[in-house]
Amino acid sequence: MTLLRQDPASIDLIGSSEAFLAFRDELTRVARVDRPVIIVGERGTGKELAAARLHYLSPRWQARLVTLNCAALAPSLQEAELFGHEPGAFTGAASRRRGRFEVADRGTLFLDELANMPMTLQEKILRVVEYGVFERLGSSEPTAVDVRVIAATNMDLPSLAEAGRFKKDLLDRLSFEVLTLPPLRERGEDIPLMTAHFATRMSTEIGQNELPEFTPNAMGMLMNHDWPGNVRELKNVVERAVVRSGGARIRAENLVFDPFESPYRPQPAIETDGVEIAEEPSPAEGPKEMSGPMSRAGSNTLLDIPLKDRLAEVERSALRDALARSQYNQRRAAEVLGLTYHQFRGLYRKHRPDMEASPNNNE
Repeated sequence: MTLLRQDPASIDLIGSSEAFLAFRDELTRVARVDRPVIIVGERGTGKELAAARLHYLSPRWQARLVTLNCAALAPSLQEAELFGHEPGAFTGAASRRRGRFEVADRGTLFLDELANMPMTLQEKILRVVEYGVFERLGSSEPTAVDVRVIAATNMDLPSLAEAGRFKKDLLDRLSFEVLTLPPLRERGEDIPLMTAHFATRMSTEIGQNELPEFTPNAMGMLMNHDWPGNVRELKNVVERAVVRSGGARIRAENLVFDPFESPYRPQPAIETDGVEIAEEPSPAEGPKEMSGPMSRAGSNTLLDIPLKDRLAEVERSALRDALARSQYNQRRAAEVLGLTYHQFRGLYRKHRPDMEASPNNNE
């Protein structure tokens, strides 16, 4: 939580595609309006960089930009981090400590992964955003602050609010402006520009004198990859290729999209609601036993489970997979499954109690 100074032009938001330029123009317009902003984007699209640019283009640029990753702290610790505490407020609180709202006074507070904030804390955030006051833990004295809140998420907050998993009043208050970062797959023409930028910076870092150059085959592979990890993934692939190439010319064989790929890579078992499905047994081995809630006395294979239960499990598994692939955006999950949104909602309502009760549920 140090006082930062940075030229907004030096922040790595790079691109010349129509989608990216439209986003950057909107960001520049919003930066000057002293209201809360939510930045939405898939993982690796550069939400934190966008928040930094918003801050440094705003009238608050000379004050602090303070960040809190809500996914990096346990819910029980987030309140003390945000609001601070008085001596004796809890075990180990030996002295007064300022929270991040207080440190960010007259500046900007960036709340990353906002969807991970517990509902009990959302009410307190709403009060600060609405009235500019809060109490430290262990104190009843109000502390006034002047803070602009920028939040970021890779999840569909309106859907979470409808499902009762995010406070509607807070969503309304924070969404004065909502900026959505386009994924890299929609910015294909930006890939060569970003590749050159990341490669040049990496070659300088390792003391390479010549500017790196990608062969046509290598560039073609970069252009044709779907980039589920977006700009962060591209950066890793390009920098890895520069290091592996051993020279300025980077060939297709220097590109490694999955650094875990190996003939010795462990093969995990597939688990579904506690049912472990290992590799297909050979005829000599015979059927393997199944464990978990779907197993029953005298049943050794999935064929022994009633058809209704098997179909329900297939539907739940498909729902979980589609939600994970779409970052829990239900409209995109419906598209993944080839369903209309209303068909998806009906199927999700049908299976949601069992999915939430499952120990393997990751929502």
